[in-house]
Amino acid sequence: MSPASKGRSAAPVTGNAVAIKNFAFSPATLKVKAGTTVTWTNQDTDAHTVTSAGPGGPLHSAALGTHATYTYTFTKPGTYAYLCTIHPFMTSTVEVT
Repeated sequence: MSPASKGRSAAPVTGNAVAIKNFAFSPATLKVKAGTTVTWTNQDTDAHTVTSAGPGGPLHSAALGTHATYTYTFTKPGTYAYLCTIHPFMTSTVEVT
């Protein structure tokens, strides 16, 4: 690993998949382009939700069991903060450009 790449794990990640594991969303910040469909997959044995933080947000999954998935297509640019309503300490963000 080069010195320049150390400590960069907190940087936003591009792609279209979020893993839910060890009571966390990974990556913590996902960057996508408008029109991208993002898929969350629960890899924990406990149920989790993908729910927009604050009123009026677009993300409202049911409780996801182990290996269950939730998808959402982001059509408008913006920053979308979300959390697990069962475990509110689990928070994350999708940045749409």
